[in-house]
Amino acid sequence: MSTANRVAPLVVKLGGSCLDTLAEDWWDDLAGHGRVRPLVLVHGWSKPLKRLSSRYTDPSAILRDRYGNQSRWTTPEVIEDIKTVSADLGKEVIARLESRGLTAERLIGSDGLVGASEGERWWWRGKELVELENLVGPITGVDASLLGELRPGHSHLVTPLARNGAGQEVNTDADRAAAAVAAAAGAGDLVLVTDVTHLLIDGEPVSSITAEAAAGFRDRGATGGMRKKLRAAGEALDGGVERVVIGSAPVTELLAGRTGTVITRA
Repeated sequence: MSTANRVAPLVVKLGGSCLDTLAEDWWDDLAGHGRVRPLVLVHGWSKPLKRLSSRYTDPSAILRDRYGNQSRWTTPEVIEDIKTVSADLGKEVIARLESRGLTAERLIGSDGLVGASEGERWWWRGKELVELENLVGPITGVDASLLGELRPGHSHLVTPLARNGAGQEVNTDADRAAAAVAAAAGAGDLVLVTDVTHLLIDGEPVSSITAEAAAGFRDRGATGGMRKKLRAAGEALDGGVERVVIGSAPVTELLAGRTGTVITRA
């Protein structure tokens, strides 16, 4: 497809907490978008990982760094478990897309697609900061050429592992990975599908917000997963994405602003 005729991709992050609750008509709606524009999916794995082993539900499996950011404590064994559940998850998602007439392929970010820097080494253990090797790392770049030709009718599913400068395979935040992929691929829209219907501020649902206001709330009052989603939204918009939407509804409803929270630069 020539540059003049290029259709901007749609990037959708599938939250690991909600993947198995998405109804058949949700997938029908997504496939409709995939027929008219390139579709790139980035998936999480939180619930499948917890089902794999009870150790992933233990509070000690989550670390907090000196800045208050949370991360899964990731060892080489955890990386292998992530790859195990992601392979099964990938087969299911691709089967859903192919049954609806799309072609699909899966990419693992650590196979050259996603690069990361060295991660934080100091983490809270109880009331003490200790040095731990945690195989996580902030994303430094995405090689969008590995996505190949982005065209309507063909979809990509990205498992958001990465490789750092030392050659280690590392865990990354899936929301921020989706933001980096969206920016690198020249996406017009990034949709973060999760198990909450809206961003809430002071208990009230927010239908639309500017990136500046969202960043202010992120640093002032957002916690946990929503804090990461708002950071991802800001990174996507800074990278050239036009619009980020957070919510739990079909993609058409979210992009139309009928539900969810729409975040734009202005």
